[in-house]
Amino acid sequence: MIRLALIDFDGTLADSRDQMLSGLDDAARRFGFRQVDAAEVEALRGLDTSTILRELRVPRWKLPLIARHIRRLATAAPASRLFPGTEAMLARLAAGGVTLGLVTSNTEANARRALGDTASLFAHWACDAALFGKAARFRKVLRAAGVPPEAAVAIGDELRDIEAARAVGMRAAVVAWGFAKPETLAAAGPDTLFARVEDIAPWFGLPPG
Repeated sequence: MIRLALIDFDGTLADSRDQMLSGLDDAARRFGFRQVDAAEVEALRGLDTSTILRELRVPRWKLPLIARHIRRLATAAPASRLFPGTEAMLARLAAGGVTLGLVTSNTEANARRALGDTASLFAHWACDAALFGKAARFRKVLRAAGVPPEAAVAIGDELRDIEAARAVGMRAAVVAWGFAKPETLAAAGPDTLFARVEDIAPWFGLPPG
């Protein structure tokens, strides 16, 4: 039985793509890496993180600076909108006994602003970019929750979410409405690929709500 769901924010719960792309464009001008147009962004959706960084010519040492800059821009922008059905889905999981954790490179304040009252459903928060990556944050929440990896699932929208979950020994679930293309995610072999928000609760053995 899955007792813990570690869920990504941007692209999984919140439709923040336009905001993030605007932030990336601003960061490209500020930090001197390559800007991309809409057609190139679509192509990047089929690539893994390392390849995206090479395509944009982003030095890895600049990543913390770029991440902080994009988060500051997000803080100044209006709150991201949740995907339709997200609040009902989260409420159904919590009511069904699934412990919820939010694991995101965005700030906790930005996530809480978008989630509103729904933020109270999350028992664990691991926000901001981590020096050792998402797998480290997964391990931190697993320890805090006292849940073994085999009883947990990570739900995200990128290839790195699958990779981090596998590194920790968790199940890996991804959504079809986020940044990465569904066919790219499917080829990576996740445990499940959700086509709709309404499909998430039934995967846990719960009614949709």
